[in-house]
Amino acid sequence: MENEVSFICKRTVVSTKPVEPGKYFPLSVLDRYMENNHIRMVYYYQTSGEVRLGEVTKKLRETLSEMLTHFPKVSGRLIRDEKGQWKIKCNDAGVRMVEAKAKGSVEGWLRCVDREKELQLVYWETMFHKPYYWSTFYVQLTEFEEGGLAIGLSCVHLLADSTCATTFMKAWADISFGNKMNTPPLFIPLPPRRLGNIKPNHYPHMELIHYYKSLIEKPICAKEAKYTTISLSFSDHMVQACMSMAQPNCTSGPITPFEALAGLFWVSLSKVKGLRNGLLDMSICLDVRKVLGLDNGFFGNCMVYNKVHSEGNLEYNHFPQAVRTIKDVVAKMDSEGIMDLIEWLENNDINSPTMINGHDLVCVNLENVDPYLAVFQDRLKPIHVSYYIEPVLGQGQVLILSSPKGEGPLSRVAMVTLKEEEAIKLCEDYLISQFSPIILMKCQ
Repeated sequence: MENEVSFICKRTVVSTKPVEPGKYFPLSVLDRYMENNHIRMVYYYQTSGEVRLGEVTKKLRETLSEMLTHFPKVSGRLIRDEKGQWKIKCNDAGVRMVEAKAKGSVEGWLRCVDREKELQLVYWETMFHKPYYWSTFYVQLTEFEEGGLAIGLSCVHLLADSTCATTFMKAWADISFGNKMNTPPLFIPLPPRRLGNIKPNHYPHMELIHYYKSLIEKPICAKEAKYTTISLSFSDHMVQACMSMAQPNCTSGPITPFEALAGLFWVSLSKVKGLRNGLLDMSICLDVRKVLGLDNGFFGNCMVYNKVHSEGNLEYNHFPQAVRTIKDVVAKMDSEGIMDLIEWLENNDINSPTMINGHDLVCVNLENVDPYLAVFQDRLKPIHVSYYIEPVLGQGQVLILSSPKGEGPLSRVAMVTLKEEEAIKLCEDYLISQFSPIILMKCQ
């Protein structure tokens, strides 16, 4: 089969203004814990049929160069400090850009896209044996011959989480308009514990610490398995129905869309994977910027994972109870517990970080990032966005994303990555089907 995407060139884009010499950025313990993962994102745009092929790419390349002056951490390179820990040397080495073209139109592509096709639109290279020469960020600009554009962004999770990557795209869009960035990046360390919150004889909250300790001590069995990704869109009305179904057993406040959908997939995937008693092991991942009092512009890892335990005789058909369990775990991830975790990680720093998504089903809350705000010059608005946190191992992964604004405040998209045979069964699952999701991306 002929390739639908062909590469035109690969180049390095550097900032328009040099950074001050001798500048470095240390990486936090939350950064270092994500060293073995990377992020991929694809933004799709419609373009005018009158635009010549290559014209949009040229404009975006120029504005990317200007935008990089505000992101010295992105255009720097990894080196080790005296303790053997990674840090960024701000040397204006730039980001790698790949320019490509694709057959057909962006609309036609989206009608038949799957994981394998989509990942052709987001270039990525694993770390070289000489990391000082390796770019931590990659941008791929793909223009469709019959109209449309895809922007693929990939980066090592060591430097940034999905919120940072979304901020990067929004800043690029703002600069392309000649506007001031609404959310400029903040290159600051994680906050210390507030003195007023230190209690005499403070005993650390151990739940998060025990979970991270178990990940460090448990080896990863990285078996080769073929994973695929399906993307399901849930309407505002159906998410409300899902939340209402979960509410009867919850007395600790209203259910959020993430809690309802996480419970929905926890129960459904337990059934799909053949469990008859109880639910499969699941972890959730939350952005804790707000909990720690950080601005959304904080540039670094601020995603924290925690185990969700199925209580007692919780069965796969007890959906409300599953949601209540998730809600209780979310409530426990407060500032005290997270600061205890950060301090424990700093005192027990890991030189060889594990793969944090190697065992459980992982459900990630990304509903607070809004990729649809990345509107570029000439009114290029995203028509669809996909996110990936790679590699996927173990039981699989569910990413809960926001939908375009016009689809209602509760509408959500779930990107579910599973082994191929499980993904097919999930699309046929009764519990999922009763909420009538639209399948945006099918199995391969």
